[in-house]
Parts: sequence; structure tokens; C-alpha cells
Amino acid sequence: MPDDWTIGRLLQWTADYLKQHGAETPRLDAEVLLAHARGCQRIQLYTAFDEPASEELRTKFRALVKERAEGKPVAYLVGYREFYSMNFRVTPDVLVPRPETELLVVRLLDIAKERGAGKPIAIADVGVGSGIIAVVAAKRLSNARITALDQSREALDVARGNAESHGVADRIEWIQSDLFAAVPDGRKFDIVASNPPYISEGEYQQLSKTVKDFEPRAALVAGPRGTEVIERLLPQAAERLNATGWLLIEVSPMIEPQVRAFVEADGRFSLEPTVKDLAGQPRVVQVRRM
Repeated sequence: MPDDWTIGRLLQWTADYLKQHGAETPRLDAEVLLAHARGCQRIQLYTAFDEPASEELRTKFRALVKERAEGKPVAYLVGYREFYSMNFRVTPDVLVPRPETELLVVRLLDIAKERGAGKPIAIADVGVGSGIIAVVAAKRLSNARITALDQSREALDVARGNAESHGVADRIEWIQSDLFAAVPDGRKFDIVASNPPYISEGEYQQLSKTVKDFEPRAALVAGPRGTEVIERLLPQAAERLNATGWLLIEVSPMIEPQVRAFVEADGRFSLEPTVKDLAGQPRVVQVRRM
């Protein structure tokens, strides 16, 4: 590296370096890491391109870039990820939030609003992870009572911290549970939303080093077929949903046909059109309790 580094040159060199090391979004990664090292907002870098980068800044930044080049997710390096225009703390105990999950959140909010403003609504977030679904729902729906479920105590701690930082922790009930196993008998919901493990063992082997080496395997892999957790969730959700209640499940496009087949075989749901992502791939299976 040359000695006469500016912010702009540092970004360009790092983006090229990360690209060579397989980063999917090298420029964005470079900007997020440099803003973190500099203690500023990412947008502020654009007015600082010609400013010199101190040795102290370069040393701190270099350490982050080294870990990113080795595959560690940017979100784990900086400690947060933006989702639905909100910042969420993330740790290696939870998955890094993906844009696809916003499709589920948007659909959940639309369904809740269709019920009418102010009408109480009970929502269960099954497999809460970092809390993105539960926290956004609590933030946007003042009439919602939300139950957050996860079998990982560490994940629940992360989610609760995010709820506290967004001022909604007191409106969410936290239960350590394998699906609905620990939920009190008789508790019913109007919406059950879940981003469950849905990756098969075979798919997992094809994932990037960034995912396999750093993100929690248990939150990704369902089993040999990829549908094992969803197969258990469907009958439990059928028992927990109020009449005409909704079940929203994020899925891999590879297993969407099987999931729809499981729904039809259960016989207690009516299938609605699957929500597709920007690439036209099926992403959120949505069904209603009959």
C-alpha cells in the first residue's frame, strides 16, 4: 500500500481487494467497514474522499478488512445490520438478516392492517433469531401482542436487546421454545410468522464460506430434505391459529412445491399465492386456517 492514502483511495483499493477474495458486494463492504472504523455514517464518506487517512484509521480498518477477506460477515464485524430501515445488533449466535425476509414482514404488516386499525391482533414469531420480524411488527403495529419463540437462549437475548433499543421490549413476550412446545396450552394467534431453518444438508455444502464458517448452522439446516422443521411447524401452527388466521413461512425456492404439498395434505389450511422475490423466485408461503 502507498503511504499517501486518502479515504477515496482506501475505498477503491479495498473494494478491489475484497472482490479478488470473493466478496459479493466488495464496494459496499469496504464502505461499511471504513465508516465503522472511522466512527461515522457511511454517507459521510462521500464528502471525505480527498481527506487523508491516518495511520491509526488504516490500522483499525486493515484488521477489519483482513477478517472480511477471510469470510467473516460484515454484520458480525461491525455488530449490526440494517433491516427495514432499522439497525439490528447481530452476533454469531444469530443469522445475518437477509433482504428476502422483508417480503414476509411487508406481508405480515399488510395482513394486520387489513384487519382494521386498533383491533387487537396476536402474532407469533417462531424462530425469532435477531428479532427482526417481532421488533418491526411491534414497532409498526401498536395494536399487536407479540410472542417471540426460539429454542436458542442466546438468540432470545440478542432479540430482546434489539427490542429494547427500539423501545418495544415490553410489548413482546419471550419464550425459549422448540416451535410451540413451551407455549401455554390454549394460546391462540391471528398470525404465525416464521423464517425457519429450510436448507437441506446437500444445499448447505454448496453455500459460501462466509455462511458455512460463521453463521449458526442450526438456524440454517433443517435436515437431509430441508423441510423437516416446516413439516413439524405446520400441524402445530394449525392448532395455534384462530379461524381464518394466517401462517407465513419464508422458504427456499427449491422446497416451495414440497411445502405447498404438505399444506394441502394437512387439510386444515387454504393455500394463498406464494410471495415472490424481485428475481421472481417463490419466497414466502402464505396459508390461512380454515
